Amino acid sequence: MAKWGQGDPRWIVEERADGTNVNNWHWTERDATGWSKGKLKELLEGLAVEGEAGRCEICELRQAEGEASCSSRKGRLIFFYEWRLRLAWRGTVKESGEKHKGSVEIPNLSEENEVDDTEINVSKKKGEGDVLKDLMRTEGTTKVREALRDYLKALKTEFTLGMILPTKAAAGQAPAAEQNLSGNTVQDSVHPQSLDRVGVKIPTVKILMKEIFKSPADKLYSIFTTKELVQKFSKCPAVIEAEKGGKLQMFGGCVSGEYAELVPSQRIVLKWRCRNWPDEHYATVALQFKDVAAQTELQLECKGVPVANEADTRQCWKQQYFEEIRMLLQESQDSME
Repeated sequence: MAKWGQGDPRWIVEERADGTNVNNWHWTERDATGWSKGKLKELLEGLAVEGEAGRCEICELRQAEGEASCSSRKGRLIFFYEWRLRLAWRGTVKESGEKHKGSVEIPNLSEENEVDDTEINVSKKKGEGDVLKDLMRTEGTTKVREALRDYLKALKTEFTLGMILPTKAAAGQAPAAEQNLSGNTVQDSVHPQSLDRVGVKIPTVKILMKEIFKSPADKLYSIFTTKELVQKFSKCPAVIEAEKGGKLQMFGGCVSGEYAELVPSQRIVLKWRCRNWPDEHYATVALQFKDVAAQTELQLECKGVPVANEADTRQCWKQQYFEEIRMLLQESQDSME
């Protein structure tokens, strides 16, 4: 393996723990689809405009069809996004107090067009209230375009944190910035001295979640450690070696890792990663099972999640794990009745 100062600079490992993608030369790609859906929902829902005619508000992002991704090559970021969006709006006429509903269609938000040139169509259900439709076509459309610009700005800054890795020279100059995040998310700090010791680290966060399941702890524990049950709720072939150091692979290889600790009916610790994370980067997942009457409280701590993948990771556990496990438990209960 090449050493610092020798050979082709594109391949210098710079004392990195994984020894990959040094100087950001190689092509890497991250799927931003799930993150984008959450960000668009956050930015668009609740937008309100008010004028002499009345007041209107975007009440729901009803459709978000498409995809988004970010690629890195030779230290440059390349963005792809293509969305078809449908929003629902509601409004109240100021003079009469009448309430009306309508929709906003955005047929093609993509990198091929500037936001100002993106088509935005406003419609309203039959009846009076065209003054509200006019309000949405003017001020409402302006607000929507502002939200779309904010989405693209976040895609190019917030989502891409950690994609362009610092070089050895940059790594020794200053410590990684610490940031306080809201909710149950905690920013992991990186001590400046650790950069020289173990290589460049990416910004990460810790995710905390708590769920209640209508199941005894031993049964819920077995769903995470029994191959047949994992394959039932994940609806995919899986590799489950439920012993210390045993391998884990789920969802067609989208999730992989190994079991680090198992305390039957009480605790599981995993070395866990998603396929689109930076190479060889793993989070530590701790699952705590607590009996509460005839139910089980499951506490999840996922530490070391790349900042850019926080939303996708939270969605993965919520939808692909917890919601599917609830359905499996319900099916089991129905079959017994």
